[in-house]
Amino acid sequence: MRLALLPSLIMTLGVLAAAPPALAQPANQSPGCCTATTRDVEKVGGNLGNQNYSALRQINKANVKQLGAIWLNEIEGGITTGTNQSTTIVKDGVIYIESALGKLHAVDGVTGQTKWVYPGKGTITRRGPAIGQGLVYTIATGNTVVALNKDTGQVVWEKQINGYGNVAKVGVVYHDGMLYLGTNDGSRGAALAVDAGTGELKWYFFGIPGPGEFGYDTWGGGPQSGATPWIHPAVDPELNLVYWTFGNARGGSSQDGSQRPGQNLFANSIVATDAKTGAYKWHFQSVHHDIWDMDNVNAPVLADVTVKGQPRKAVIYGSKTAMWYILDRTDGTPLVGIDEKPVPQDARQNTWPTQPYPRGDAWMPLCVTDSGPARAVPNFKRGCLYSAHWDEPVLSIPGQGGGGDWSHVSFSHSTKLVYTGFGYVSSAHSLTEASNGLRPLGTEMTGGIVAIDPATNKIRWKKDMPYSLAHGNGILTTASDLMFIGQPDGNLLGMDALNGRELWRFQTGAAISASPITYEVNGEQYMAIYAGGTGIPYGDSAQRGDHLWAFKIGGTVPQAAEPTKPVIRRPISAAAVEGSVVNNTVTLARQWSGGQVGGAEAGGTNAMAPQHLRVPVGTTVTFHNPATNAKQHCATQFFEGLFNAGPLAPGQSFQYTFSERGEYFYNDCTDPRSTGKVVVY
Repeated sequence: MRLALLPSLIMTLGVLAAAPPALAQPANQSPGCCTATTRDVEKVGGNLGNQNYSALRQINKANVKQLGAIWLNEIEGGITTGTNQSTTIVKDGVIYIESALGKLHAVDGVTGQTKWVYPGKGTITRRGPAIGQGLVYTIATGNTVVALNKDTGQVVWEKQINGYGNVAKVGVVYHDGMLYLGTNDGSRGAALAVDAGTGELKWYFFGIPGPGEFGYDTWGGGPQSGATPWIHPAVDPELNLVYWTFGNARGGSSQDGSQRPGQNLFANSIVATDAKTGAYKWHFQSVHHDIWDMDNVNAPVLADVTVKGQPRKAVIYGSKTAMWYILDRTDGTPLVGIDEKPVPQDARQNTWPTQPYPRGDAWMPLCVTDSGPARAVPNFKRGCLYSAHWDEPVLSIPGQGGGGDWSHVSFSHSTKLVYTGFGYVSSAHSLTEASNGLRPLGTEMTGGIVAIDPATNKIRWKKDMPYSLAHGNGILTTASDLMFIGQPDGNLLGMDALNGRELWRFQTGAAISASPITYEVNGEQYMAIYAGGTGIPYGDSAQRGDHLWAFKIGGTVPQAAEPTKPVIRRPISAAAVEGSVVNNTVTLARQWSGGQVGGAEAGGTNAMAPQHLRVPVGTTVTFHNPATNAKQHCATQFFEGLFNAGPLAPGQSFQYTFSERGEYFYNDCTDPRSTGKVVVY
């Protein structure tokens, strides 16, 4: 462990005035799910309604500029590798955080000293532990659930749960003697309920129904896979319901629906189950017969809102489609209104004739645009959210990595608004893509923050940001109308929840893919964040780390050095080739291998030879379509628009002189996936 702290502040603990009393709950607030957190944060999402809201207000707009770090604990000794997607929790002044190496650390929330470490069972991606019954619960490799004594870290029990999907990449939820766990990435995954005292499986609910069960016939007898619940659920104790969000259908490929006709339940659905038995109660499917990997899997948020003058129990559901589906959480009926609208069809894909569109506002354009953050890479066939595809790539937005994806949402009791981070990340879908869709090379990946009134589903304010905030970038709001969110560049931001105005920022030294939390010890309010880094969507350009930070008013521990900024344009990873090596020439529709131009015409993302060319400023570069190619090809430079060469017939060439330093992407009109770049130095 490496630790930096401020002893002078710790010595004065308790001298400052205690925080003002927390806001009283509104008369129609359901205390079981939605009581605001105060001194403790015992699960990811804060309360059982996943509201990420605190009634603490000692840190406020008048003093937030004096908010500073009091300690930094590099919990794994300063590692800069691994995927860290876990959010901190806190109980009785002790912070619990999972690390990229599969460990769980208990850290004193006032001093920053590590109290104990559970060594784990190997590297595993996780998204947050939970506290209950004097235990802290986490997961480990091998589909293992682990219960530890929260004070000592001693293992109390551990259980393997096999046969229900991969117990990984999920946060743990504790309530009333039960643990609720999702599963991910298996061919068939179940929502799980486990006895918190013993680890014994109490019940399960598969996202894909079995023969004879409700929903089985919605797959048309074709291959059934996917529909895994890979994010933590919400719980309403008063209604005795657990709310799960299930992921996309696969059935061979998430982009191929040809062999699975029907709506494909319960893929792309929110499902309410009985908390004690797992019995199905209701569902709502937000995307029918998904062929775009557009599952809406944000952890559902429960809130009591007033709609048309009437108090209603709402569940706020959505994410990738950049729209909220606001439902009555008692029975799943829409509160604001959702309309089934016709969408483009392709009989080969067995596309469903309509898709549900919520009334109100989308957070971003639902079709690629000519300009702005949703602008299209050139030469692709352009589409919208539900454009059908087959063997030709169709570019659309939001892509499977855009919208909200799995960002952690906040509902403020004070402003009555729901807040989320989102991403402008387009995707090209076709059966030619082996993955869930192609994010075109060279495309920009930015994002924003939006505040929505759930009573109307209308945008109250929206702010575009320099980075995508769609992947674990949680928002915390407080009773003082502050909101906090971390960015992939390592900056933790404090903002005015009423309008998004930035009030404070702090550099943590690594990309943030977690939610900030705030807690109280001896009457003083603290805040903590884990800056652990992530590869989504910026790959290795986002700085990894193991930095657990704590803050309070008056803290003076210095900020970290600013890491290298993430590359917001989808990068080309091919090694650079000096222009002098190839006579300053790019050969179109050929691959570069072993220092040579390939001998056969090619397509795909890397069909430029060389794909990454470096030349001095003032160099004239030749783009050449070999005479032995059969097709015409182009070199279309974007987004600066320097040139659009072609179509060039076999044997033809085009020349351009680069007069300014920079990085210039271009692609091919014949196969727009084929993209290269010229770096001018």
